[in-house]
Order: sequence, then structure tokens, then C-alpha cells
Amino acid sequence: MANVFNLMPELEPDEMAYVQGLLNSMSDHEAQQFVSVYRARRREPLLVLITAAIGFFGVAGVHRFVLGHIGMGLLYIFTGGLCFIGTIIDLINYKRLAFEYNIKEAQQAHAIVMAQSGAYGGSGDYDV
Repeated sequence: MANVFNLMPELEPDEMAYVQGLLNSMSDHEAQQFVSVYRARRREPLLVLITAAIGFFGVAGVHRFVLGHIGMGLLYIFTGGLCFIGTIIDLINYKRLAFEYNIKEAQQAHAIVMAQSGAYGGSGDYDV
């Protein structure tokens, strides 16, 4: 069983606990694959904060595009961040926005790794 703290020490505590739950059912090889896929897909909370601040002082909604919320990003652009109120709320809740995005990405990365290991016999230990 892989330890998430050894593989990804940069995670926030809530995110670390969630990812550890996903890693419990994986072999070490699958955990390494998961970490490589997940690292490429996740967003740092600081990136969300910076892009939300850019939205407050410049173009509203940039952070929503970074998080994959295209509809909300367009709404923020056309309404000035919902008259700055939505942008202010997002500046306050940037960690929650990043956490929700990262949980979805962790679930998708887990599904990808499990599908790949299932396609190769389920053991996860194979040579390429």
C-alpha cells in the first residue's frame, strides 16, 4: 500500500486524506501511475487565488476557465464577475474551488489507472 505523503507531500490535508483513500486499493505500480496522471491534472490552490485576483483587477472569470467552468467563466466575463460579488466570494473560497476540482480529477485519474490495470490482467505489475 502506497503512502500519499511520500508520493505527494505538497497536497493540502483534506486532499491528502481523499487521495490516500484512493491509493489504499492500488498496488505500488498503480499508485505511481496515479500520481503521474493526477499531478498533471490537478490545480494548485495558489493558482486559483492568483487567477481570481487577476479577475478582480482585470478580466473577471479567468479562474473559472482554469477550473474548467466555461459557462461560469463566460458569465463572469459578461457581468464583470457578477458585479464583483462573485469574484470576491471566489477569492474567499479559492481553496474550496481548488479542492472540488482536484477531487474530480483524482476520481478520473483513479478510473484511468484502474482501466489500464484491468486491461493488462488486473495485477498492475507488467513490463512494457
